[in-house]
Amino acid sequence: MSTPVHRTSTRQSAAAPIPSRQAGNQSRATSASRVPLERPLLEIQAGIGNRAATAAVQRAKDAAKGKAPESGNAATGAKSYRDRIAAALDKAKKHLEFIDTFVKGIHVPANAGFSQQASATANDGLKHAAGSSGTAAASENLVTETAGAVLSGMEAAKARKDAAQHKSGAAFHSADKKANTKTADAVIGAAGAGNYALGIAKELTKAQKAAHAMAASEASGIGSSVVGAVKGARAAGRVGLTARKYRALKGLEKPGRTDEAALDRLDQARQTAEWAAAEAYVAMDAHWDHEGEDRVERVSEAIDVAWTAMGTVRDAARDLRQAEDVNTLDTVHTYALGKQRNKMGKQAFTAVGESTKAAGGIVTAVAATAGGAGLASNPVGWGLAAGAAGLILGVAAYKAGRAGVKRYDGARHPERWADGESQKKPASREDALKEALKFWKKVENGERQAMARKIYGLAAGTNIKGSGDTAPGMRDSARALLVALKAGPAQQRLTAEEWADSLNDPAKSAAWIKEIAEQLSSA
Repeated sequence: MSTPVHRTSTRQSAAAPIPSRQAGNQSRATSASRVPLERPLLEIQAGIGNRAATAAVQRAKDAAKGKAPESGNAATGAKSYRDRIAAALDKAKKHLEFIDTFVKGIHVPANAGFSQQASATANDGLKHAAGSSGTAAASENLVTETAGAVLSGMEAAKARKDAAQHKSGAAFHSADKKANTKTADAVIGAAGAGNYALGIAKELTKAQKAAHAMAASEASGIGSSVVGAVKGARAAGRVGLTARKYRALKGLEKPGRTDEAALDRLDQARQTAEWAAAEAYVAMDAHWDHEGEDRVERVSEAIDVAWTAMGTVRDAARDLRQAEDVNTLDTVHTYALGKQRNKMGKQAFTAVGESTKAAGGIVTAVAATAGGAGLASNPVGWGLAAGAAGLILGVAAYKAGRAGVKRYDGARHPERWADGESQKKPASREDALKEALKFWKKVENGERQAMARKIYGLAAGTNIKGSGDTAPGMRDSARALLVALKAGPAQQRLTAEEWADSLNDPAKSAAWIKEIAEQLSSA
């Protein structure tokens, strides 16, 4: 089998005889008239190039000085300042969340166990120490939750502004959905921060042996149960939404996958057709040099043979492309189903964990009302705290582990998922491990982004680079996949025609890829 380089050079050499001969015939007749015209055209072209280069240099200088381009938005400076604040807050939040995960999953249930032991043994010293430790843990939780609530509010405001600007289309849907999600995150985060403030008060009353310990414990238990119930209900709702999307994806019809042996045969047929076309062009070129009365007939027959050979090449390339597209559709469909299954599992664990936390808060309030010391002083409450923390810690550890693996793969094997434009050089194993440990960084070019590009490539219109040869039936199947992923015209406030036109607009390609990537992982 020949390499792609050989096939490319064959097509070039095969097609070369016709233009070279035509150029030779025309150059003898028009060389005198063409030279005077080329000089002014070249001078104009050079002048335009010089002006373009000068403008590009000037724009670069302006950018270096912090100036906005003349055609840019006047609010670019303020927007950039807001983005810098959001980026700094996001990085701080992720650092805090890394600590917060261990505080909630290990420190809090362990501290509750010590509090329960202190209550059972009437050990005032241990109770005082546990109260001080609980105050520190609740303070850390409060800072993390507050930072998250503020960041979510900022992101919600920006997303709402973007949605109002776009009004429809893929960019609108992404922004609108983010605005709703981040608004809910901000509200729940604010409620969680208030609950942790009550938790600090509860722990301080225990540490200081205050007389209002029961009232503070009761208030904290009620707050914890409410926040846990809301978070649990939200996670359960996401399980239901994800299950609906999974069923919609499962109900799609798709053609059977083409095996590797069949792909090899199709590729071999295409290469054979290309060689036959090359030989036909070489034979046609030889007939030009034939001297005789039948020269015109021979050339005409050679042209027919070459034309037929090129038709065979086109048919073979089309068959191979369709088989590859079938496999691509099968791959992205399987990936989308897997993402929804994982989403349902994570949300189900989160729902159980938050509901268990809510039950622990109820036990705290009931025990405080009955004259006890609440969650920190009874085995039932302590067990609920430990169980909830274990479930939530497990989900957080799973997410962190997968993100670390993705960052490692992105640095160590950038060719696996990155597109050609953003692909970087492979990093060493040591540098890739360092990249994996940067938990505050998002995965830039992971499998989900690659799958989004594949789906868009199949669903896009003929004006999009690389999508012009997609068969209409395959394009329809890919667009049905988009509808099942909730990226259809109904979600984007478009008619079916407008939705199809947006898929055929190169200016909207980036927005579409972002939209598909988000819909692959969302409920």
